[in-house]
Amino acid sequence: MKLSSRFAAPVAALVLAGLTATACAPQTSDNSAKKDEKKGTLRVWLFQEVNNDPKKKVVDEAVAAFTAKNKGSKVEVEYIPVETRAQRIKAAFNDPKSAPDLIEYGNTDTAGYVKDGGLADISKEFKAWDEAKDTDPTATQSVTVDDKVYGAPLFVGVRALYYRTDVFKELGIQPPKTQDELISTAKKIRKAKPELYGIAVGGAYTYGAMPFLWSHGGELATGDAGSYKSAINSAESQKGIKAYTSLFSDDNCPAAKCATMGGNATVTAFASGKAAMAIGGDFSHQAVEDGVVKGKYAVVPLPGLKAGEIAPAFAGGNNLGVLKSSSHRTLAVDLMKGIAGKDSQRKLFDAMGFLPTYTDVRTEVAQKEPFVEPFVKTLGAGAKFVPASAGWGQIDASLVLPTMFQEIVSGKKDVATASGEAAKKMDAAFSSAG
Repeated sequence: MKLSSRFAAPVAALVLAGLTATACAPQTSDNSAKKDEKKGTLRVWLFQEVNNDPKKKVVDEAVAAFTAKNKGSKVEVEYIPVETRAQRIKAAFNDPKSAPDLIEYGNTDTAGYVKDGGLADISKEFKAWDEAKDTDPTATQSVTVDDKVYGAPLFVGVRALYYRTDVFKELGIQPPKTQDELISTAKKIRKAKPELYGIAVGGAYTYGAMPFLWSHGGELATGDAGSYKSAINSAESQKGIKAYTSLFSDDNCPAAKCATMGGNATVTAFASGKAAMAIGGDFSHQAVEDGVVKGKYAVVPLPGLKAGEIAPAFAGGNNLGVLKSSSHRTLAVDLMKGIAGKDSQRKLFDAMGFLPTYTDVRTEVAQKEPFVEPFVKTLGAGAKFVPASAGWGQIDASLVLPTMFQEIVSGKKDVATASGEAAKKMDAAFSSAG
């Protein structure tokens, strides 16, 4: 099965350029559509994949079904580069005449796009949509701001623990069942095989670090939209930060080499045979398959604090949203349902490896592709999402958390000081976002 190589990078990296442009942008003037035409041409912007043909085929089938049902309507689909989408989407929010009716967007962009006044509230349509009841709660959360729904989840991405079966067999060790075992196993491997990182970790790998924080009871923030307050410096969060940063040492992954690594670099280290373990996504599968470790690795859920527990993982992915300025709202919502519906998500999994957002469809695909099972288990155990605030975009784009991790692993600051300073920066961003 082929996976989109675009998602070999952490979701945070994919949205970084967009967040810089959208999180701090002034809210657009009211661009609500004044009419809802029941025929005409719908314009759709979707993300361009490295190999876009499989995605295009699935979308074309959904479009054909839509136009057959809606006589007198046409659909124009444009595939836009991920790297420049932020500028284009923001411009579309400000210029309704040239704007599309339906867009694909990264799920951490939701709150920022809502604040910019670009996305339509489709809460009623989503609630009335029969298929929506099977949507994973975390995926639903990714399209929700202030209890209002602003789109449909298209696919989800989550991370688990990749490990070298040959190395584990040679050393007579088993996959770790707790986080303490994970840390001790990593150091045991490094001692026996100093040419390897026990587990590749990155100071710039925010979403690889979060499971450690969350499993210790920590949170990024508490509250809700409009009143978020950072919790990165709570006692529980600090325990998780200490657990993660303890892996940046000469007896696992030296800080001098690993402090600047992001998610893509850690997966590359594993795929190239330089690490015995790594935290990678379902979207990392193809990159690992293309590496020298092909046939010599397996994947299990990242363990929690106790045996049998799965550490909460960040639920990344993409959504579809109808623009507030669309003069074809009803048609756009209908097309959104077609492209993000169960049938299309099944086909997108087969074509691209995108994990479905529906719990029942995920169970189906896990039976077809065994490698998916640990990721499905991870989602089933309860994945987490970022605060639904436009301030999160500013926090992510400003590299607040990578800076915190790097200050700690370099020895410049202790956990309490670094997390306290990060909390102040986060609170300033939440406050400015309103």
